[in-house]
Order: sequence, then structure tokens, then C-alpha cells
Amino acid sequence: MDPDLLIVIGLVVGGFSIPSILGAIADGRVPRAAAIAVMVAGGLIALAINENPDGYAINDIPDVFVNVVERYIN
Repeated sequence: MDPDLLIVIGLVVGGFSIPSILGAIADGRVPRAAAIAVMVAGGLIALAINENPDGYAINDIPDVFVNVVERYIN
């Protein structure tokens, strides 16, 4: 699978887990679903970094995100 797609999906899943974590903490619940989402996101990001021989720099992430969205929208 494309490592760029993996890192974008991992970042999106990780981003969507943040409100779930905050909501669970605010309600006094244990954020179980959010913890699973964070683990899935971390695994996808780790897999993407492992499959890309050049690795990713923080400055590359916006370009990768735009390229993946552009590739799959068109």
C-alpha cells in the first residue's frame, strides 16, 4: 500500500480521536474507543514511516497530504 496514503489516514484518524478523548475526560469516562483509535493511527503512521525509504520530515507532511487528496479526488 502507498505509504503516503497510510500516513494521511493515520493523521486523520488521530485527529478525529482528539475530540473523543476530550469528551470522555470531560464526562469522567475512560476513553476506550479513543485509545483504540490512537493505537490504530500510531500503527498506520509507523507503518508508513517504515515503508518509505526516505522517511518523512515534519515539513513534508502538508505536501504529502495535499498530494494524496489530489491523487484520490481526481
